[in-house]
Amino acid sequence: MVSTIQTLPTEVVHLIAAGEVIDSLASVVRELVENSIDAGATRIVVSIWPEQWRVRVTDNGCGMNLEDLQRAASAHSTSKIRICADLWKITSLGFRGEALHSLTTLADLEILSRPAPSVEGGDCGWRVVYGYAGEAVHVEAAAIAPGTVVTVSNLFGNCLGRRQGLPSTAQQMKAVQTTIQQIALCHPYIAWQVWQNDREWFTISPASTMGQLIPQILHQVRASDLQELQVEIPEKESQANDSKLNLVIGLPDRASRHRPDWLRVAVNGRMVKTSELEQTILGAFHRTLPRDRYPICCLHLLIHPGHINWNRNPAKTEIYLNDVNYWQQQISQAIEQALRINSATVKEAVHTSRVGKLIKAAEEKSNYNINPSQPAEPNQTSHYLTAVGQVNNTYIVAEHPGGLWLVEQHIAHERVLYEQLCDNWQIVPVEPPIILYQLSPAQVSQLQRIGLDIEPFGEQLWAVRSLPALLQQRDDCADAILELSWGGDLQTAQVAVACRSAIRNGIPLSLPEMQTLLNDWQRTRNPRTCPHGRPIYLSLEESALARFFRRHWVIGKSHGI
Repeated sequence: MVSTIQTLPTEVVHLIAAGEVIDSLASVVRELVENSIDAGATRIVVSIWPEQWRVRVTDNGCGMNLEDLQRAASAHSTSKIRICADLWKITSLGFRGEALHSLTTLADLEILSRPAPSVEGGDCGWRVVYGYAGEAVHVEAAAIAPGTVVTVSNLFGNCLGRRQGLPSTAQQMKAVQTTIQQIALCHPYIAWQVWQNDREWFTISPASTMGQLIPQILHQVRASDLQELQVEIPEKESQANDSKLNLVIGLPDRASRHRPDWLRVAVNGRMVKTSELEQTILGAFHRTLPRDRYPICCLHLLIHPGHINWNRNPAKTEIYLNDVNYWQQQISQAIEQALRINSATVKEAVHTSRVGKLIKAAEEKSNYNINPSQPAEPNQTSHYLTAVGQVNNTYIVAEHPGGLWLVEQHIAHERVLYEQLCDNWQIVPVEPPIILYQLSPAQVSQLQRIGLDIEPFGEQLWAVRSLPALLQQRDDCADAILELSWGGDLQTAQVAVACRSAIRNGIPLSLPEMQTLLNDWQRTRNPRTCPHGRPIYLSLEESALARFFRRHWVIGKSHGI
């Protein structure tokens, strides 16, 4: 096996931003784990003894031969780049060659490693102990499986002031857990086992996608609460490969957070901080969640490395993304696609605990359909939902190929009208004008801000000579305009108009009217919630109906014969 770790030339070192410092147990874990992933590991064991300031990371990666081991902790020594041009095609997590060297100045470092048996030098493992500044001071043969074991001991032992300035042990361990979980989301194929003080702390099983991994980390979220999407993005310029966008969102009618702590953005295998993309995500979820709630969204961009400048900031999590507007557009389109209801997402698991508690037994799905009281018209066959009735003049009962939905008619219509208003906010003249009494200057300014024509009409009187088109035929125009005058931006006004104009609950609808509303609602961009964030529909799968009614019973045996 030819040595691959080499010291970087001076001209390359000068182009690299000063690296992140080792400042905590979490940063030690991050640096060592990233080396394991770069080595192709699929199984990583992290052991931590916080009171002893000791960390050990074991992996089944490609390992190192003796020559590489002796150079591994030297300053600016790496196998991942060679020349200046390599800085613009970074595909690894590490590339600065600083982590192991920094650790030798702050702690005791020991590495055991062995290449695969099929590789030259793979018949034997080696143990190297490093002195200050990365010199190999002790070398011996070691019995070890292929892979690498790195042990960092007595961290900050030579600068005790650093230890005293760190958070509590509990806070540091929480940071370690978060670090591992974020890395695991970017690399879901890896199996993780994490130990604390010789006791198993937590594990993360490998998964084929990021979405399948999330319920292991966010335990209150189920797989049915998430929608995952993988999109191929064509490159604007000619590149070797198209980019990919992996997206996992919490469906807004099922999963959200009190804080924006699950707004995660990763680029090429690393979680990054990018306010532009985070704001794009928040904007895409606007008016789909209740007030003061935030989305669950994990985004992983896999793009050509030429689009990224990893050296614009010393922290690798702070990156510069070329042509950020293009990526914002692609992200918005992907989230919009994930929020839609279509043939791929219409068959969904029951998502209310109330219904779920009723269903105890599991059985194979049987053939069973509820026949609508009136067959769908031929031109309706392209729609996934068919109206079959109305409950309490409030809920539309809709059949789809996988079961039944209850759709709340007022907020479904509110979603339809709101999106129409967003696309076409039309102010029309009204004659005679609507007269309002005792408006404050702030109310007048608010009505003018949203485009209404309003002018004084006498003492304490105001004449409104234009209004939103949807309100034109309503008898309560004056009340509606007063509501709009109380503040908020244009979108707030659009929500208010949509809510006031939507079909009220308690109003009977004919089957054609119900079907028209269902068709319009299914075509909206965000059909899962109303603009206030309330869920619009309740789904009950046919398989769930089968379980509840125990249709797996056998005739005869079910009667005790």
